[in-house]
Amino acid sequence: MRKLAVLALGALALGMASAQSNVIKIASVSPLSGPQSALGTAIAQGAQMAIEDAQARFQQLGFQLQFAPQDDQASPDVGVAVARRIVNDPDLLGIVGHLNSGVAIPASEIYKDTNLVMVSPANTNPRVTDRGYLNVNRICGRDDVQGPVGAEYAVRVLRKQRLFVIHDKTPYGQGLAEAFAARARELGAQVVALVGTEEASNFQPLILQMRAQRPDLVYYGGIYDKGGVLVKQMRERGITATFMGGDGLDSSDLVRIAGSAAKGVVYTTTAGPISTLPKAAEFARRYKAKFGKDPEAYAVYAFDAANVILNAIEAAIKANNGRKPTREQVARAVREVRMDGLTGRIEFDSKGDRKLSDYYVIGLKEAKYPGEVLRVIQFAPPAARQ
Repeated sequence: MRKLAVLALGALALGMASAQSNVIKIASVSPLSGPQSALGTAIAQGAQMAIEDAQARFQQLGFQLQFAPQDDQASPDVGVAVARRIVNDPDLLGIVGHLNSGVAIPASEIYKDTNLVMVSPANTNPRVTDRGYLNVNRICGRDDVQGPVGAEYAVRVLRKQRLFVIHDKTPYGQGLAEAFAARARELGAQVVALVGTEEASNFQPLILQMRAQRPDLVYYGGIYDKGGVLVKQMRERGITATFMGGDGLDSSDLVRIAGSAAKGVVYTTTAGPISTLPKAAEFARRYKAKFGKDPEAYAVYAFDAANVILNAIEAAIKANNGRKPTREQVARAVREVRMDGLTGRIEFDSKGDRKLSDYYVIGLKEAKYPGEVLRVIQFAPPAARQ
């Protein structure tokens, strides 16, 4: 019994030592494997650069800053499992992520229980922030704005009137597609179909429906790994309707998968291309030198998201008289951040939305990435529901 008691006291002492350690960790959580890893890896690498930049600064404050990249495989179940594991690390004070709203929403329910702050570079579904959690924030725009931006361009600029709308049945894809369809109807266009599918490789049944409905535009709410296959099969089967989607198409892998069928694709995105972000030119140069490739969409947003967390932790350390802050202190400090990031001015509203976000319309005039910026519009998020 005495030996067990000594061991128990030793374990308790180790736990206290860990909680009071000088280590501060920030994790990225995104798909690092699987078909969506191009965007997920860009998020991790953007966050890594910000954290490495800050390590000397934190050392001067008496803390060892560490980066902890996590793979959620774009799966809600895996994302929740990762969240349950990492909330138990007392040194972890912030999350950069996720990529997929369908992963972020359930995972953030786990983070909420310990006030572990999350700053997302990419989650656009309205529900991410509309739940009003103190610890949940994003620096990208929202689908209930992005969808209507796409509809305005499709109907008023491209003058399309028969719209075939598809989504991938995820919270992201469905929410985006429904927002697009609703605004298109308000503008007088005819939505000839609004269908969901989890298909990833054989879109022949949908293409048969397109032949019957004769749309002049097909809109896809989903990610490039399936969208690229869809547009390629459409073109192979003679469907010439304009192909449009949201920021899930914003990846060089869309062109790799679709090949020549990527020519003419139009998409909206909440992540500005590097060419539209003058302050990000040096980031892009450093990124390519470090990783041997150009930054994908959301890499620079992940860099800014990590810096939001870092600035908040530094402010919380200062307010805590140099001591390591609690997760709640960091979460509250994030909401107070005012910074000029590489993606522009970053301030949060009461829900954790960025007060002003840019929305881009991109066109691939050739089967090359990145495409041409056709339009940039800045919007505030919808007000919190009372």
